[in-house]
Amino acid sequence: MKVFKRKLEDKLKKFLKRREIIGIRGARQTGKTTLLKIIEKSIKGEKVFINLDIPEYRRTLEENPLDFVKRFSSGGKLFLFFDEIQRVKDAGEKLKIIYDEFPEVKIFISGSSSLELKTNVLPFLVGRLFLFELFTFDFEEFLLARDKGLAKLFREKHESLKRFLEDKDEIAQPSFIEEFLKYWKEYAIFGGYPEVIKARDKEEKITILRNIYNLYLEKDVIGFFRVEETSKFEDLLKAFAFNISSLLVLSSLASDLKISYRKAEEFLNILKHSYIIYLLKPFHKNLVTELKKAPKLYFLDLGLRNSVINNFVEFDNRDDRGKLMENFVLRELLTNFESYELKYWRTTGKAEIDFILIKDENVIPAEVKLGGERLSKGFYSFLNAYKPERAIIITLDKFKKQKIEKTLVYWIPVFYL
Repeated sequence: MKVFKRKLEDKLKKFLKRREIIGIRGARQTGKTTLLKIIEKSIKGEKVFINLDIPEYRRTLEENPLDFVKRFSSGGKLFLFFDEIQRVKDAGEKLKIIYDEFPEVKIFISGSSSLELKTNVLPFLVGRLFLFELFTFDFEEFLLARDKGLAKLFREKHESLKRFLEDKDEIAQPSFIEEFLKYWKEYAIFGGYPEVIKARDKEEKITILRNIYNLYLEKDVIGFFRVEETSKFEDLLKAFAFNISSLLVLSSLASDLKISYRKAEEFLNILKHSYIIYLLKPFHKNLVTELKKAPKLYFLDLGLRNSVINNFVEFDNRDDRGKLMENFVLRELLTNFESYELKYWRTTGKAEIDFILIKDENVIPAEVKLGGERLSKGFYSFLNAYKPERAIIITLDKFKKQKIEKTLVYWIPVFYL
């Protein structure tokens, strides 16, 4: 079985010698089990990997967590891996008992529902848990799986962008633009699920994505969250998919689909907590003129989004190119610029900036521009209002530097993120 490198692996290994539990959460099929097994394989010593889909293991852990550990421990250091911990009743309480009673046991857990973990696990493990999120492959991980030479060049461009944002360097010139864009356009259509990346044939990719979507409906929506009105759930999810990179007005969508607002809110929470969608909040300092409530809606994997609307047309022939590009930018900023708080900006007068990166006292506007070189009035409005030192315009393939009053603006290709 071919296994691709995940960036989270190196982060996790830094905490192997610490006492705290290591937790990984994320959507189904993103590779949590594979990553746990890679960590397990790298560890020397006594270890055991527990599949909590096995009823006997699950039942014993629920009824007698102390005996569960004794069953596998010889008394020395033990590394204990629990896969899909949310399947265990009162999981947080059981983990706390093991953690407190067996200081020689190092625990690893994975889970697919952030809601279940937040409710039944995290409250019991305050100060006892380091929690990480595993998303589908980002663009760098995708390149590492497909073309290591380009991945190395990507890393150089990406790091220069990060240094620029910190006011430490210029952004490096692009190279091999057509090769980067070929891969980027594939990623924008099929996303980053590991099994999709392994498949090279278009029809195989589509089949895998549809199976992932159907499994999500069956295991999470129907099985775990016990949603009975699946057709209404699917209708709302499809409406969300058509409205990516847009303000979410839930009441309007619910009315159009003849779903109660309360039910639409319930479905929205399921989609957030099962890592299907992400809601970006607005940035506001001027409470009078800037929009304060409505979030913007994005999908955490574009392949799944395109599967929901059954549209796998090539990027250059699509009507939703701008939406796909903006959604891609959100996902990369979210996972690769973790030291920044991420918002969007929009005034009551409808001046808008796609993304605002916030760190300490610095605000950096980032505008996504599929074509043309004319900047929006909203961009100039933000520069006038906040006078940022740096700004970026994210384009398909343009690269240039300009000064707008006191703001240094770089135009960069989308594959720098």
